[in-house]
Amino acid sequence: MFKSVMVILIAITLFACEGNYKNVKKLSLKDGMPVAEGKNVNLFYTDSGKVVTNLIAPELLDYSNFEFAYQEFPKGVEVRFFENGEQSTVTSDYAMRYPSTGIVDLRENVVLVTSDGNVLNAEQLYWDQNHKWVFTDQPYRITFKDGSYNDGARFDANEDFTVFLSRTNDGIQVIDQNKKEEPDGQ
Repeated sequence: MFKSVMVILIAITLFACEGNYKNVKKLSLKDGMPVAEGKNVNLFYTDSGKVVTNLIAPELLDYSNFEFAYQEFPKGVEVRFFENGEQSTVTSDYAMRYPSTGIVDLRENVVLVTSDGNVLNAEQLYWDQNHKWVFTDQPYRITFKDGSYNDGARFDANEDFTVFLSRTNDGIQVIDQNKKEEPDGQ
């Protein structure tokens, strides 16, 4: 009888250990610690053999072990985007990425330089990767390559800034008085 009870207990223990392997792994991590850390990260994202994005960061902390997983870039990030031979770049002193929502939160000294030479400066910028939309509720400045600029408090825009909705803004617009418009907008 004693042997059969021991065999049953050992069998239960083995099956219980197998089912709780993920929980044991979680217990081995200290509370609040990332599941992985990266130093001097240089990631390339390709599509059909072409480099589309290049992410460079001094440090990456991966919290995919959390219920609401995220990646943190506590020492900043630089992301280079390549399209049709053109490059746009965004940098910030701090960033977080939430894979489940597709939201990237860029903070502190955010600078976006578009392929056509326009520069956006902000203290915080959100990028919704799923909807290809960027927005902020913080003050910003866009400086255009002709020297004109726009200061504002909040905006929403699509990724290529062909749709741009600013809540409040002012600025200086440079107008070429020598340029003559053709009739019918041509």
